[in-house]
Amino acid sequence: MLGSAVVLYLLVGWLEGFGVSLERPPGNWLVDIDRQAALDAVGNAAEVISGLLAMALTVVAIVVELAATRYTHRITDLFIRAPINAVVMSFFVLTAVLCLWIAATFGGQPPHAGPLPHAALWLPLIMVTGCLLILLPYFAFVFAFVSPLNVIKRLRGQARLCIVHSLKQGADDRGTVLQIIEELSDLARGALEQNDRAISMAAIDALADLLRDLHETRDSLPDSWFRVEGEVSQDPDFVSMDPRTRESLGRVGGWLEIKVLRQFLDFFRGSLGRTRDVGGFVALETRTLALETAGSEGGGIDLYQKFFNSYLRAAINGSDLRIAYHVLAQYRRLAEQLLEDGRGEQTREIAEYMRYYGQLGDERGMSFLLETVAYDISLLVEHAAQLDGPALDGLLQIFLEVDRPEEPLPGEEDHLLGVRRVQVQLATFFLARDDEPRARLIYQDMAGDRRERLHVIYDELSREERPSYWEFTDRGVNFAYLPPERRAQLATFFSWFGGDLESRD
Repeated sequence: MLGSAVVLYLLVGWLEGFGVSLERPPGNWLVDIDRQAALDAVGNAAEVISGLLAMALTVVAIVVELAATRYTHRITDLFIRAPINAVVMSFFVLTAVLCLWIAATFGGQPPHAGPLPHAALWLPLIMVTGCLLILLPYFAFVFAFVSPLNVIKRLRGQARLCIVHSLKQGADDRGTVLQIIEELSDLARGALEQNDRAISMAAIDALADLLRDLHETRDSLPDSWFRVEGEVSQDPDFVSMDPRTRESLGRVGGWLEIKVLRQFLDFFRGSLGRTRDVGGFVALETRTLALETAGSEGGGIDLYQKFFNSYLRAAINGSDLRIAYHVLAQYRRLAEQLLEDGRGEQTREIAEYMRYYGQLGDERGMSFLLETVAYDISLLVEHAAQLDGPALDGLLQIFLEVDRPEEPLPGEEDHLLGVRRVQVQLATFFLARDDEPRARLIYQDMAGDRRERLHVIYDELSREERPSYWEFTDRGVNFAYLPPERRAQLATFFSWFGGDLESRD
C-alpha cells in the first residue's frame, strides 16, 4: 500500500512537471517545500486524525460488543488487554496532539539552521501517513481477534503457558487456569445458545487439550498444585465440596479433571433436544480423555465412568433417546478398550451401569434404550469371547439380566422383543464358535417365551440381509442383521424350542 502511494505521488509530480526527479537528492525536496502550505496541511491533519480515531473507536466498539453479546462478555476483556490496541490508539492520539501543537507554534516562523530544518513538517506528515496506512490492517486485526475460533486458540495457548510456568518456576497459576476454563466455558455456552456447533466443539476440544497438557506434565508438577485450597477451594465447583472429598483428590482424577468434566456435563445438558451432535462430541472427548489421561490408575477411569453415568442420567431425565444412544456407543467403546487392556473388572462395572440405565430408561418409556443396551453389552460379550478373557462369563450373566422383568405388562406384548432378538443373535455367535454351553444359557433364559414372539424374532433375523441401517445414523449398523455364517445357526437354536419355528415362512 505504501509503495502504491509513492508510485502515485511520483506519477502526479511528473505529470505536474514540478521537478520531482529520482536523480535529485531527497534533501533538495525538503528545501523546495512550501513551508506555509505544509503547516496548513499539518493543522488540518489534526482534525483528520481525530475523526479517524473517533471512527475507529466506534467501529471497534460495535464489533467487539456484538461478538461479546453473541458469545461471551469475556471477549471484551480479552480485547482490552491486547497490547496492540494500546499501541495503535496511542499512536493516533500522539499524532493528533503533535499535529495540533506544531500547527499552533511553528506557523509563520522561518526554518532554522538545525540538523533537519523541515522536521516540524515531515515528522507529523510521516506519522499521519502511518495512521492512514495502519487503519485497514488494524480493522483486519479487530475482526480476526473477535473471531471465536481465534479467541479459543488464544485462551488455549495461555492455559498451556500457565501449566509450563508452574512446572518451570513453581508458580501458582491455578487461578489463571480456572479463569481460562470459565472463559472457554462461557464461550461454548454462548455458542450453544446460538446453535453454533463448530464453535462449541472447538471450545470443548480446547478444554480437553488442557487435560492432555496436564497429563504430559502431571508427574513433574509440585504436590501443592493438586491441592484444593486457595483460589481453587473458592471456585463455584468446589466451594460446597465435602472436605473429605477434597482430601481424596490427587494427581489423577484431581480438581482440574473434575472442573473440566463438570463443564462437559453442563454442555451435555444444554445440548439435549437441540444440538445433539455437541452432546455426542462431549461423550467422544470423554472417552478419548479417559483412555489418554487416566492411564493405569483405576481412580482416573472411575471418574470418567461417573461422568458417563451422569450423561446417561441427564439424557433419560431429558427424554432424549437419540443422544443416549450415542453416549452408549462411546461408553461401550471405552469398555472394549479396557477389555483389551486386561481390565475386565472395570468392563463388568460399565456393563452393570449400562444395564441399570437401560432399565431406568425402559421404566421412563424409552424401550429402545433397553434394546440398545442389550446390543452394546452383547458386543462386549463377543469381544470378551474373542479375547478369551476371564470377564466373559460375568458379562454374559449381566447380559442375561438386561430384560428383567422377563414378561411385559398386559398390553405391552412386544415390549422386550428387541432385547430377545439380541439374545438370539448372541446365541448364534456362540453356536458359530462351537460354544453350545453358553448358547444353551441363552436358550434357558428364553425357554418360557411365547411362541408368537419367537416366530417374529425368527422371521426378522432370517430375512434381514442389510448390514447397514436404511436411514443415516452415526452408528450405521442394523440391529436386526446377522452375518450369513451366524444366520445359518438360527435353525439349530430355534430347534431347541421344539415345533416348526425354523421352517416358518
